[in-house]
Amino acid sequence: MRTLARRRSRSAGLSALAALVLGLLLVLAPAAAAAGGLDDATAALKQGRVYVDPAMTGRFSQGQADALTEKIRKADKPIFIAVVPATDPYGARTVFSDLRTKVGITGVYGIWRGDRFLAQSHKAALATTSAERIAGASARSHPGDIDATLNDFVDTAAPQVKGHGVNSGSGGFSVAAVAVPLALLALAGAGVFLLFRRSKKRKEERRRAELAQLRRVVDEDITAFGEELDRLDFSPGAPDADDVQRADYTHALDSYERAKRSMDEAKGPEDVKPVTEALEDGRFALATLDARRAKRPLPERRPPCFFDPRHGPSVRDADWAPAGGAARTVPVCRADADRLATGQDPEIRTVPTEHGPQPYWNAGPAYGPWAGGYFGGFGGGLLPGLLVGTMLGSMMSSPAYGAGYDGGSGYDGGDFSGGDFSGADFDSGDFDGGFDGGGFDGGGGDFGGGF
Repeated sequence: MRTLARRRSRSAGLSALAALVLGLLLVLAPAAAAAGGLDDATAALKQGRVYVDPAMTGRFSQGQADALTEKIRKADKPIFIAVVPATDPYGARTVFSDLRTKVGITGVYGIWRGDRFLAQSHKAALATTSAERIAGASARSHPGDIDATLNDFVDTAAPQVKGHGVNSGSGGFSVAAVAVPLALLALAGAGVFLLFRRSKKRKEERRRAELAQLRRVVDEDITAFGEELDRLDFSPGAPDADDVQRADYTHALDSYERAKRSMDEAKGPEDVKPVTEALEDGRFALATLDARRAKRPLPERRPPCFFDPRHGPSVRDADWAPAGGAARTVPVCRADADRLATGQDPEIRTVPTEHGPQPYWNAGPAYGPWAGGYFGGFGGGLLPGLLVGTMLGSMMSSPAYGAGYDGGSGYDGGDFSGGDFSGADFDSGDFDGGFDGGGFDGGGGDFGGGF
């Protein structure tokens, strides 16, 4: 009986101890789950994962975060997403700067904090204004829906972001990928040479691919101008033809030949600029010839039609607003001016892209030299002002547009590959906004323009 009692007592003691341990685990588990914080967020973002603070999993599940992580991985872009509560340690003024500093990787940072979504970016990856506008449009399209907003943001931003993701196996440099070349550099110069050769090869391949994309568009431009010359009812030997008319005609022919020759000699997208310069010059010569023959006043030297330079020199400026954008004044040809006056859409030049036909201003940096040849002679600030809020407008900030083109990575921007480790050494001006009014209003702000 005593032995049985002792066994029962011992069993009861073990049960009580187990219950106590279980109780402690239940008490400690929520505390552990609720840890979160900047360090956890930093660890996740450095690995290319979407971070969700435990306090926000009820609104944005880990499954949704994993799906978004996979989307970013497939896009292979340096995009970092965090979903955090509007509490410490995610300060309204400091959360962007804190995460950017601790993660230390160049890219685009989107943060859903509490009930608001904002984004900021390093200018080498995406213009900060572009990141803000894309975030604002995504938030307004899906009010309060974190999953839909973040997916919309990534879908819209990814095609515009330059560089590669931190886990890229084909291009950009992660922290480890930077550390290895540095170690090789310290051990032997051969490693540096191999990396340089690989980078140069990538750049040349990109230039060739973008030139091939441009060649189809430029060949269409040259063909259209050649057809205009063929349709021209003008004979230099006609009795009513004078020397100035013959000079205009010869100028147009020379421009046509110069455009064809320049395109034949083009080695990269930057070589397209002289081609479109020649076409713009030739079309103005034809407009001048037409005015002389019709005994009209000679035309003013104006930019080509904004909507499609093949339409020839513009005749006046007109107010125009793209869908969802603010009105701006653009140079237009007579036909498009008439269309706008009657409430019709202008005939916009679209070009082929991997996402289907797009207006030339949304087709990527390769079209910078193309547009620069048409419009660059009318002031370096013309197109950026007309195209504010578009990919091409944000990249056309340097003089002469295409002069600094560097193999598809933008203008005067070098061979940015994205995902580069920079630690705390970054331009704080790109990350000086926050959720306390220093950013933009209502998840997008009143930006007064753009497409």
